[in-house]
Amino acid sequence: MDHRPLGRTGVSVSPFCLGTMMFGAFGNPDHEDSVKIVHRALDAGINVVDTADFYSAGESERIVGKALAGGRRDGVVLATKAGLPFGDDPNRRGTSRRWITQAVEGSLRRLGTDWIDLFQIHRLDPAVDVDETLGVLSDLVHAGKIRMFGTSTAAASEIVEALWTAERRGRERVRTEQPPYSILARAAEYDVLPTCLRHGMGVLTYSPLAGGWLTGKYRKGRDVEPPGSVARREGFAAMYDATSRANAAKLDAAEALAVLAEEAGLSLVQLALAFVTRHPAVTSAIVGPRTMDHLDSYLAAAGVELSGDVLDRIDEIVPPGHTVNIADNMWSTSTTALEPASRRR
Repeated sequence: MDHRPLGRTGVSVSPFCLGTMMFGAFGNPDHEDSVKIVHRALDAGINVVDTADFYSAGESERIVGKALAGGRRDGVVLATKAGLPFGDDPNRRGTSRRWITQAVEGSLRRLGTDWIDLFQIHRLDPAVDVDETLGVLSDLVHAGKIRMFGTSTAAASEIVEALWTAERRGRERVRTEQPPYSILARAAEYDVLPTCLRHGMGVLTYSPLAGGWLTGKYRKGRDVEPPGSVARREGFAAMYDATSRANAAKLDAAEALAVLAEEAGLSLVQLALAFVTRHPAVTSAIVGPRTMDHLDSYLAAAGVELSGDVLDRIDEIVPPGHTVNIADNMWSTSTTALEPASRRR
């Protein structure tokens, strides 16, 4: 598997990143099976692993730590995240100095490591001064606890503000962004991806298979049901409600894309992953297997190239910058600007 520069950090990573949200109670509760999936991914050439304290309340991080024990750690670019609620305590979330310091220490313990290569803010907190957040992250870099830091699901304006603040306050810079990006959710193409490319940032995209809609499972004439692992997570069932007009449009697009993939001699998974990793701003696409079979289907997309004709056909099905169901942009979890209180006159 080839490797790509992670922005201008000097670090090289594989075009696929192993996402571990499905390890633990969120998806696969079998720790040993999850460890085998990690080892299979590493053996296949994936060298970057992404997790978060939020995933199964820290269980995912513990599984990753177990998988990297015994000599695997040094060869892995290890990424984790914090910022989403970690329990009911109102101070165990967000991006304050108090919580970020605690969160990093907790992740280090669960991962069984002395340092985190890439620490990401799961969501920037609009109630916290960005300089407060950059200050504590810079201190953690200087202390050797983390090597670099990034954001997840940040707006282009937030990224630029963070870069502006770092320059003027003498802070370390945000080095990466982790946006949602797939054929069905292309809003990142409009501003976020060009902003990252312009400022030399690495990009690790999540949900390249649109939460399962681009796996080939969802076709016309079949029942649309959420994956078992997702169904157990409160609030996700609506993503697969077949009576929703937005989901009906996603089903139409997924059907057309599946037909296109068949005509091109590819699986829909191969088409979807090759599309995401081909964007010049994208460093690596995060794939989150729950089973070994899932991982093998993702690995089969390595090295797949899409012709100009196929890319043109994709643009006809879902135009550039367009998201079929706007909820898939994840703006509801990353900004307060669209909340009623922020837009009522």
